[in-house]
Amino acid sequence: MRPLPTSKHGSLSAISNEMVRIYKDQFGRGPTKTRTQRAGPDVLVVTLEQTFTPAERRLCEMGEHARLRELRLLFQYAETTVFCEPIERLTGRTVRAFVSGIDTYADLATELFVLHPSEYDGPSRGAVEHE
Repeated sequence: MRPLPTSKHGSLSAISNEMVRIYKDQFGRGPTKTRTQRAGPDVLVVTLEQTFTPAERRLCEMGEHARLRELRLLFQYAETTVFCEPIERLTGRTVRAFVSGIDTYADLATELFVLHPSEYDGPSRGAVEHE
């Protein structure tokens, strides 16, 4: 695995760019604003804003927030490997946990990645079968 570039902003920016690419591939459109931040030495949080498609915005207008959340999370957890791969490639560390969340009222999503210590030599969360 190639480790993160030494530039703090370059590495976080690369992760943001990868999440934009994934959202475009998975949902047909990327967010208008994305930010990746460290939340300690082993946690990365990616915040993505305005990711909804026109059909998803219509679900919100209809008050179908629970249904939209359920659909989005279903798609995101079905593709855990896709979300974890760039994190591992860019950080050189293995993903321990992947937590995806969305606030349908704000059209704001978060992808949280908890990383194993750098010396960890076991399986990735991306390799764990989803149920």
